[in-house]
Amino acid sequence: MRWYSSDMVAAGLVAIGSGPAGVSAAETFRARHRNIPVRILSSDPALPYAKPPLSKQFLCGRPADLDLHSEGWFERNRIDLLRGVTVHRIDVDAQEVVTAGGARYPYWHLVIASGAAPVPPAVPGGRNAQPLRSFADAVALKMAARHAGTAVVIGAGLIGCEAAGCLAALGVATTVVAPEPVPLLRRFGVDVGERVVKMLFDAGVRFVGSADVTAVVESGVVLAGGENVDGDVVVAATGVRPDVRLAAEAGLTIRAGRIVVDEQMRTSARNIYAAGDVTLAYNVAAGRQVVSEHWRDAALQGRVAGLTAAGVSAQWDTASGFSCTIGTSRLAYRGWGGPYERCRVVDQRDGFVATYHDGGDIVGRLVATTSPVS
Repeated sequence: MRWYSSDMVAAGLVAIGSGPAGVSAAETFRARHRNIPVRILSSDPALPYAKPPLSKQFLCGRPADLDLHSEGWFERNRIDLLRGVTVHRIDVDAQEVVTAGGARYPYWHLVIASGAAPVPPAVPGGRNAQPLRSFADAVALKMAARHAGTAVVIGAGLIGCEAAGCLAALGVATTVVAPEPVPLLRRFGVDVGERVVKMLFDAGVRFVGSADVTAVVESGVVLAGGENVDGDVVVAATGVRPDVRLAAEAGLTIRAGRIVVDEQMRTSARNIYAAGDVTLAYNVAAGRQVVSEHWRDAALQGRVAGLTAAGVSAQWDTASGFSCTIGTSRLAYRGWGGPYERCRVVDQRDGFVATYHDGGDIVGRLVATTSPVS
C-alpha cells in the first residue's frame, strides 16, 4: 500500500543528501524553476553545513562559518529540507524515493548525492576510534580533546594531517601513525611527503611512518612491532567509502565502487543524476573519467546536475582543486589527482611548489606556503 502526505503529492526535483552536491543541485534547479517542487532528503539531523572547516577551523577552536544556508533561506526559496530521513530505496519504474518509514516521494528528476561514510580501522577495537566526517563527529572529538593529554591519529591523509595539527594546537601531545613512510605518499609522492613531515613537526605533531596499527586499546594503539603509542583520544582518518547502496540496488551502472555518470552528471537511469563523492564522472577538460572526493568539486558537480535537470546545457569541465591546513602551513592543489610519471619540487622562501608531469603534460600543481608565527 502506498501513502502520501498532502505535501508529498507533487513531483519535482528530489536530492538525496544535504552536502555540497545535493544543496547545490537543489539551489541551482530552484533558480531556474521557481514553481516546481524541490526537496532535499537528508539522514543528517543538522542544517546543511560545510565540512572542510571542521578540521581546518572548528576543531582548532577558531571561528568557523559552517552553515551553507539558514533555515529561513530554505523556507524563502521553497526548498523542502527533510532532515533525519533515511532513504530505503529508489523505485526507478515508478520514479519514487521510498524512505525507511514507508513514505514515498515522487520525482521528475532525482539527484543522488549520498556522499561517503568513514571506514574504521580493520583491527580489534577499530570501531572505538573517533571518526571525523560529520559535525557530530567534530563536536565529540573537540569535547574529548578538552580532557585529553595525548592523542593518536591513525592515517596520514589530508584529514589526518589537519586533525593532528588542530589537536596539537589545543595543547594535546599528538602522534600520527601511518603504514606509509611519509604522509600523503600516494597522492603527492615521497619528496612532498618528507616536507609534510616537517610541517607536522613544526605544528607540534610527531609522525610515525611505516607502522601498522594492530589494535586500538583503551590507552591508545598497538603497533605491529609490539610498541604502544599513548592516546587518550584515538582518531580514525583511515579513508571513506562512497555510499552507493541505493544506486546499486536500483540497477544503476557502478564501476570501482562509484556511480558512473557522464559530463552532465547523468547516470544510466532516465532522469537520475549523481554528484559528489559517489561519482566516477567524465571530465571534459581531462578527457577521461575522474574520481574526486573534494568539497569544491562536489558543489560544481551538483550545479551541473541541477542545470541539466532544469534543461540547461552544462558539463563538468574544470580541474579539481582543494587545500589542506597543517598548523601555519597551507597546501593548495589543482589538477587531476591521477597517476603521474614524475614530480618536480622547487623550494621557495616560504614553502615549495610541486609540479606533476605525465608524458608531456602537466597534470597537477601543488603550492605550499608557511606563514610566520605571530
